[in-house]
Amino acid sequence: MRAWYHSWRAAVRIARRDAWRYKGRSFLVLAMIALPILGVSALDLTVRGSQLSAEESTTRSMGAADVRFSDPRYAGEPILQSPDGLLYTPEKDYGDDPWPNGPTDLTTVLPAGGKTLTDTVGSGKLRTAYGVLNTQIHELKAADPLAGGIMRLTSGRFPAKSGEVAATTHFLEISGLQVGSKLTARGLDSDYRIVGAYELPSELKTDEVNALPGALLAPLDKALKAKGLSSTRSTTTRLAATPGGFTWNMVAKANKKGVVAVSREVALNPPSRSEVPLYQKPGWDSSGRDSGPTAEDLAALGTVVGLAMLEICLLAGPAFAVGARRSRRQLGLVGANGGDRRHIRAIVLAGGLVIGVAAAIVGTALGLGLTLALRTVLEDIMGKRFGGFGIRPVELLAIALLAVVTGLLAAIVPAITSSRQTVLASLTGRRGSRRTGRTLPVLGFIAFVLGAAIALYGSTMTDQSIVVAGGSALAELGVVALTPALVGLFGKAGRLLPLSPRLALRDAVRNRGRTAPAVAAVLAAIAGTVAVSTYSASLEAKNRAEYEPRLPNGAISLLITEEGGRDVPAAREAIEKNMPVEVAADVDRVVLGKRGCAVESQPGDGCGAYEFVVPKANRCPLWTTQPDGSQQPVTGLSSAERRKLFKDWRCREPRGFNNIDVVVGDASLLTVLGIDDPEAAKALSAGQVVSFDKRYLEKSAGTGESDHVGIRLVDDADKESEAIEQGKKYPSRVKALPAHQVPDGSNAYGLKLLMPPAAARATGFTTVPVGSYYSTTAMPSSAQRQKVDEALDRTGGAIDLHVEEGYVSESSIVLLALTIFAGLVTVGAAGIATGLAQADAEADLKTLAAVGAPARVRRTLSAFQCGVVAAMGVVLGTAAGVLPAIGLRLTERREQTHAYWEMLDQSVGGAELPYIPIVLPWGTLAGLLITVPLGAALLAALFTRSHKSLSRRAAT
Repeated sequence: MRAWYHSWRAAVRIARRDAWRYKGRSFLVLAMIALPILGVSALDLTVRGSQLSAEESTTRSMGAADVRFSDPRYAGEPILQSPDGLLYTPEKDYGDDPWPNGPTDLTTVLPAGGKTLTDTVGSGKLRTAYGVLNTQIHELKAADPLAGGIMRLTSGRFPAKSGEVAATTHFLEISGLQVGSKLTARGLDSDYRIVGAYELPSELKTDEVNALPGALLAPLDKALKAKGLSSTRSTTTRLAATPGGFTWNMVAKANKKGVVAVSREVALNPPSRSEVPLYQKPGWDSSGRDSGPTAEDLAALGTVVGLAMLEICLLAGPAFAVGARRSRRQLGLVGANGGDRRHIRAIVLAGGLVIGVAAAIVGTALGLGLTLALRTVLEDIMGKRFGGFGIRPVELLAIALLAVVTGLLAAIVPAITSSRQTVLASLTGRRGSRRTGRTLPVLGFIAFVLGAAIALYGSTMTDQSIVVAGGSALAELGVVALTPALVGLFGKAGRLLPLSPRLALRDAVRNRGRTAPAVAAVLAAIAGTVAVSTYSASLEAKNRAEYEPRLPNGAISLLITEEGGRDVPAAREAIEKNMPVEVAADVDRVVLGKRGCAVESQPGDGCGAYEFVVPKANRCPLWTTQPDGSQQPVTGLSSAERRKLFKDWRCREPRGFNNIDVVVGDASLLTVLGIDDPEAAKALSAGQVVSFDKRYLEKSAGTGESDHVGIRLVDDADKESEAIEQGKKYPSRVKALPAHQVPDGSNAYGLKLLMPPAAARATGFTTVPVGSYYSTTAMPSSAQRQKVDEALDRTGGAIDLHVEEGYVSESSIVLLALTIFAGLVTVGAAGIATGLAQADAEADLKTLAAVGAPARVRRTLSAFQCGVVAAMGVVLGTAAGVLPAIGLRLTERREQTHAYWEMLDQSVGGAELPYIPIVLPWGTLAGLLITVPLGAALLAALFTRSHKSLSRRAAT
C-alpha cells in the first residue's frame, strides 16, 4: 500500500512538473476540458439565477409587507381561494342563480394597529415629447419601507408630494422625457414633475409612472368625467404588516369576509393540498397548473445537456492524445531508467488528474465570471431581472468533479498506448504511417445505425425524451468512431483542390492518428450548437406559424363604431398626416335600426342585427343548427368518420379576426389587404359584392343567375332574443347579393364581405363611416404613434387603432442560454482543437524550415491544415447534431397529434391539426461552415512562427 502511494505521488509530481514545463501545450489541454465546464457551469448559474425563490417573488409583488388584500367583487360573500390567490370562487354554489356582484370592504380585515399601504393601479393617456402614450399609473408610496422591493430606483427619488411622479426607464426612453421634465395627462390642466426613474424588476419593458395615493388617478378620473370622456379603470389593494406573519388560518378568516389574501408566510410555507378547501371543491382541482419551464424547454435542456456531457469527453480525448505524443521522449526516459509499463500509465493518468483538477477550478471560475458578464444582457433580452446569484454548491461541485473524471477517462487510452511503445520508439520519436483498422469503422457504423434507430423509435413510439437523447448520443459516438475512415474519404476530394489545400488535406489523411481526434473534438462542439439551433429554429417556426396577424405587415386599421362615425374624418386626417401612409382605403359599415348602433352584429338598445346564411350544401356535417341558432355536435359518428369530416373545407374556420364582418368600400381595400384578384375589382365596379369566405357563397347551379351571398336581416335584435326565449319566431328577411368569390388562399384577415357603395344603396342599406385601412411605406415608429395618439385623443371617442407589427419572438431563457453558451463552446473548442493539431504537426513545419521554405509557405500550409480539420469537423458535426433535434420535434409532434385526435373524438377539437415543423437553420449552418474553418485557418496562420526554428535531432 505504501509503495502504491509513493508511486502515485511521484507520478503526480512528474505530471505537475511536465505540465508546468510545457505551458503552451498544457494550456491547450486544460482549455479543451475547461471550456465545456465553463459552458455547463455558466448555463447552470444562468438558469438557476432566472428562477426566483419564493422570497424573491413575494418581495417583488408585495415588498416588505406580510400580506396583500384584494377585492374579488363578490359583495363580501365568503370565498375560497388558492394559496397564491390566483384562483378564487364564492364558497356557496350558486348554480344557475345570479352570482354576487359588488365591492367588498377591505378595512374589515386590516390588522388593528398594523401598518398598511394603499396600492392602486390604473391607466391613462400621458403627453410625451412626441404626442400621447397610454401608460400604466401606479399609485403607491414607493419610498415607504413597506413597499421596498416592488420598484427599484435607478436615478432621482420617489415622489414625496402630490405634484411629483417617478417613471420607469422604459417610459422615459420612448417618451423623450427625462428626470426633471414636466408631465401632463389628457384631461388635466395641472402638470407633474418627474423626480425619479425606476424599474419594475419583473417587467422591465413596462411603461408606468408612480404617484402618491390619490395624486393622479382620482383627479384624472374626475376631469375626464366632467368632460364626458371615458373614466380610468383602476384596481385598489392593501398591503399590510402583521406581527408574527399572516398564516393560512388567517387567510381562511379573511376569505370568510369575502377578501382575497396573498400571504408571505403562506408563499414561503404553502399548505398541503388537503388543507386547501378550494381544491376539494368539484371542478377546481388545479394540480395540472405549472408555472415552471415548459415541456419543450425541459426536453431541449435534457437532450442537449446530455450531449454536452458526451461532448466534454470527446473534447478531452484528443487533447491528451496529443499531449502524450508530445511527452513520449520523457516517457521513454522513464522506461530507460527502469520504469515499467505500470509507471508510464500512472504518469499519463496523473497528467489527466492534474489537468482535470486545474480545468475544474478554472472552468468553474470562468463560468462564474461569464455568467456575471452576460447577466445584464440576458436580463434585457428577457425583460426581467434575475433573482439572487443562484450558486448551487452541489451542482457546481458535480460539474467540477466531472472535469476531474473526464481528465482521467480521457487519459486512459493515451496511457495504454504510451505504455505499449518500446523505449527505442519513444526516444527516437518515430511513428510511421499506419493503416486504419477495419474493426473501429465497422463498430462505429453499427453504433451509428443502432443509435439512429433508437432515436427514431423514441421519437415515434414512446413519450420519453431520454430515449431520444440516448440514441442520439450512441449515434454521435458512432460518427466519432467512423471519423478516421471518413477522413480517408475526404482525402479523395484533394485532386480538385489547389496545391496548398491539397497538401494540407493529404497530410491530414496520412496522419489520421492526429487528425481524427481533432476532427472529433470539433465534431462534438459543432453537434451541440447545431442541435440547439435546429430545435430553436423549429420552435420559432411553430410560434411564427401560429401567430395570426390582423393585417399585412406594417398595415394600419382605424375603426370607430360609436357615435355614427362622427369622429372618423378627424381620425383619418390624423393618421394620414402623421403616419407613412401609402394606400388609403376608406370603409363604411352597415347599420340596422338606430343610426348610431355601435356593433351591428350584436344585440343592442333598438339596434338590428344580421347574419350570413350558410347554404345547406356548405354546412359542416359535424354540427347541426338548433332553433335558437346554437350549434350542437352531430352524434353517432365513428372516430374515423369524424376525423375525415373535420378535414372538410366546410368545417374549417377562416383565420383572422375582425369585429366587423361586412364593410362598404372599393378596390383599394383589396390592395391594402394584399389580395391580387383583378376579377374582384371588376366585380366591385359592376356593383357586385366580394366574398372572402366561400362557405357563404351559393352557386347559381346553371340557372342563368349569378352566384350570390345571402344575409338575414333583423330590425331589432332585442325583440328577436325575447321571441326566441318564448319559443316564438321573430320575422326577418333575407337579402341575396350577387357576389364574386376571391380565390382560395387569399387572406382577408377576418373580413367576410366587401360591398361596393352602389350595391349598398341598391339594397337599401344604411351606411355610416367606420374608418380606414392603410398600407405603409415603412413601419411606423414609436414617436409617430405617439403623435397619432395625441391627435386622436382630441376626438374623445373610443378608437380601435391597430398597427400590424408581425410576429415578435418571445425568447425562452433555457433555449437562449443554451444557444449562447453552445456557440461559445463551439468557437472555443474549434480553435483549441485546431491548435492542438498544429502543435502535433510542428515537426512538419520544422522540416519545411530546414529545407528553406519561406515563412509564407509555412503559414499557408499551417492555415490550410487547421482549416481542413475544422471543415471536416463542421460537416460531420452538422450531420450528428441534426439527429437529436429532429428526434425531439418528432416526439412533440406525436404527443400533440395524439392529444388533438383525442379531443376531436370527444367533439372538442381545435380548428387545425397541431403544426410541429422541423426547420434546419440554414443560415447558422452556412455560418458555421464558413466562419469556423476560416477562423481556425486565420488563427493558425497568425500564430505560426515566421522565423526559422530548427530542433535538435533525437539521439538514436
